[in-house]
Order: sequence, then C-alpha cells, then structure tokens
Amino acid sequence: MKRRIVVKIGSNVLTRTDGKLDVTRVSALVDQVAWLRQQGHEVILVSSGAVACGRRELKVDHLLDSVEQRQLFSALGQVKLIGLYYDLFREYHIHVGQVLTMKENFQPGELFENQRACMRVMLENGVLPIVNENDTVCVTELMFTDNDELSGLIAEMMQADTLILLSNIDGIYTGSPDDEHSQMISKVLPNDDLSSYIQVEKSSFGRGGMHSKYTTAVRLQREGVHVIIANGKREGVLVKLMTTPDNTPHTSFETNLL
Repeated sequence: MKRRIVVKIGSNVLTRTDGKLDVTRVSALVDQVAWLRQQGHEVILVSSGAVACGRRELKVDHLLDSVEQRQLFSALGQVKLIGLYYDLFREYHIHVGQVLTMKENFQPGELFENQRACMRVMLENGVLPIVNENDTVCVTELMFTDNDELSGLIAEMMQADTLILLSNIDGIYTGSPDDEHSQMISKVLPNDDLSSYIQVEKSSFGRGGMHSKYTTAVRLQREGVHVIIANGKREGVLVKLMTTPDNTPHTSFETNLL
C-alpha cells in the first residue's frame, strides 16, 4: 500500500559521539528514503542536525549566549546539512526542497495555508521536502519544543499516513534502555498509558527525548496517524520497518480508526 510518510531524523542519529556529522549514516538514510520513494511512497523528511553541523564549522573565541549560539551555528550548519542532502539525493535523481518553518505557521490562517500549499506542490512534482525549524529567528516562545513536535505538526498538516521518529534507541522501554531487565514495549494501543515508563531527560545533541516522542505519538494516534519510534542507527531500519516490521525492534502506536 502506498503511503505518505513523514520521517524525522534526530540529531543523535546524524552525529557521532564527538558531535560531528556522521556522513556515512546520513548517506545510508538517504539510500533508504530513496528506496521508499521507489516503492511509490511520498516522503517528507524532517531533519535535525543543523546546530550540530554549525558548531563544528566555526570556533568562536569569545562568549556567546545560548540564543546567539543557536542562531549562528544553525545558520552555518543548515547550509552544510542541506548541501549534503542535495548531493546525496542527486545520485538518485531526486530533487530536494528546503522548508524552514516556525511555530506560527501552524496556526489556522494564511501562513498555514501557504506552507501546506507549498509542500503539496512540491510533492505533486516529485520534490522531496526537507523540513527544519528556522532556528535563526525562532527563539524563546517562538520555538518548537523540538523536532518531534514539528514532525507531528507536519504529519497533521499534510495528512500523512505514517510518522516515523528515528532516535538512537529502539523505542519505549519499561525502564532504562541500559538496564538488562527493561523490556521494550512493541505496541501501544489507544488508551494505553505509558507515562510512568517515560524518562524525562533529553538527548545528548538534540532538544528532544523519549517524553517528547511519546507525547507526539499519542496525539497523532488520536488523529489516526500510525506512529513508529525506531533506532535510526540500525542498518536498513526504514526498509525493514516497511517490509518486515515485526522483526525490527521498534515501538508502534496502533491507531483506532473506528
């Protein structure tokens, strides 16, 4: 079955332990997104990683506050990130388009309609939208919680069938993922409450964490969108999720469409 799929890739998937961009992994994920399109699926990519890219591009010899750092490094890093995606997708003759967005664009009104129309015409003409927050102007109250929230809003706006949240762990566990006694929860049914299992701490290089992914997944589940949380560092994860989903470790939020 052909689907419209939003794939969100977190910073911890795109970066190595030293914070540098993992080009090999980016290339592997591009290969998988290209495969999804070859199967007839429409794909929207929500990609983190701009700030991490920019931080490694420039060494600043004076003190910057947190807002200045985010603005500077995101401006530098977004160029590097989208340039890499451009080069890699070009090998598959896939055109990409950059969409930098803000929270106010998801309020009912002209901005919402304009963004949706832009992304629709991109998809209709075979262009792969690559979405990220406009970190150069989004500060304090204008910011999304993280790109988990953003990807959920994109999935709603574009009436996606599936949202895949790629993290650096397989899914939601009954305890710490590092605890050998913890078990992964493979399916979450409507009205299941897993809040007691969710750890609040955030990821190393991104703003998100499992709490944010869980909150986004539960909200989208109510809208009839199938949400999957999976490990983006696993080889061929997107292909395996679409071909042998039961054999790939992940947490799947089953939707109630009755």
